[in-house]
Amino acid sequence: MSANFDFRIVERMQALGTHIQKSQLRYHNKRVLVSKEFTFDAAHHLHAYEGKCKNLHGHTYQVVFGISGYPDEIGLVIDFGDIKQIWKEHIEIYLDHRYLNEMLPPMNTTAENMVVWLFEQMEQQLQSDAYRDRYRGARVEFVRLYETPTSYAEARREWMME
Repeated sequence: MSANFDFRIVERMQALGTHIQKSQLRYHNKRVLVSKEFTFDAAHHLHAYEGKCKNLHGHTYQVVFGISGYPDEIGLVIDFGDIKQIWKEHIEIYLDHRYLNEMLPPMNTTAENMVVWLFEQMEQQLQSDAYRDRYRGARVEFVRLYETPTSYAEARREWMME
């Protein structure tokens, strides 16, 4: 017996409480990873480096956060809007259209150092009172920082916990 999957226009959208009950929304209780990407433009230069990057220059960076957790009673690990809010309020303000050598803690502003800083900042916010109890088991699994479209550095949870 085959189901009929022809195209059709939905005449009536499902309504919570009428067609589906809130108790039915949970599907599973497995850890799941969600990912959110952001871009920012910034200038920097490298100390103790003999090459082009010793000069002041800029990049359009792309950062990818992988965050895992257990879905809540409606099936969300973490609201993508909350990841964006953390990014905007606690991380991006130090990066976008900034001179990174002045804004970040004393470090050589390599992608390798910056990706660890990004991991620590997001993890700190997820473990803060504002989010820890709201999102069950939410934690950063990886951060990938692209300095160019073909070059990136990555920090992973298992490496950060060594």
